[in-house]
Amino acid sequence: MPTIHYILKDGTSRDVDAKAGASVMETAIRHNIRGIDAECGGSCACATCHVYVDDSFIDLLPPPDDMESEMLDMVAAERLPGSRLSCQLTVTAELDGLTVRVPETQI
Repeated sequence: MPTIHYILKDGTSRDVDAKAGASVMETAIRHNIRGIDAECGGSCACATCHVYVDDSFIDLLPPPDDMESEMLDMVAAERLPGSRLSCQLTVTAELDGLTVRVPETQI
């Protein structure tokens, strides 16, 4: 199983095993990762699952589509080059070790 490293708002880290095919958001919810709210349940409609992807993984991910990009324009925290909606990131074996940082705020 791939491992995802979530860096929480307080700087602590949680490492969780993720099921291939699940989203980074679903994995966070399943493991009670604080700060990933996912109010829309993963339908790319609320931006409350915003994360900052570590630079070393950005090129391993497909670029955001138009819908995700529009939602990222509305995030509460600063949009950075590594900003992604975790509901749009599918876990694969290639992403083993993926590190994402939870922003200070989602709302």
